[in-house]
Amino acid sequence: MPLDKWNPLKELESMRKEMDRIWEDLFPSRKPEAAPWKRQPATPEQATASPAIDIIDRTDAIVVRAEMPGVAKDDIDISLQDGTLTIKGEVKEEAGQKEGNYTYSERNYRYFARSLNIPFKIKQDGIKATLKDGVLSVQLPKVVEEQPRKITVDIS
Repeated sequence: MPLDKWNPLKELESMRKEMDRIWEDLFPSRKPEAAPWKRQPATPEQATASPAIDIIDRTDAIVVRAEMPGVAKDDIDISLQDGTLTIKGEVKEEAGQKEGNYTYSERNYRYFARSLNIPFKIKQDGIKATLKDGVLSVQLPKVVEEQPRKITVDIS
């Protein structure tokens, strides 16, 4: 069985085809002849984005930071139920702010949602959330459990 000479261009072509396939799976084209550069409208279920998060485990609390760009504080919903923290937010269409005839606009609606399992007991009444510069910070104070106490035995 003869060995084939390695061809790096063949490898690049194979990789390009695989990337095209992945891209098509993520963003299937619908009527590309109408406007090939335009995203097609999606339902809220299809338009859900999962925000990037940081989780910081401190001795007294868990801090979750989530990117929520453009989301107003009134449009954020945070819930903690059965050890699952759920963060939701949406950017609504700006009604009544037309500045002329738009040729194209993708900035009308976004929906963010993320759920995380929290493996600690949390004080429900001490949860705090702040929104600054598009980053949501949720502080979840841990329930302080009694540490095992060591009892010394006196020998008499």
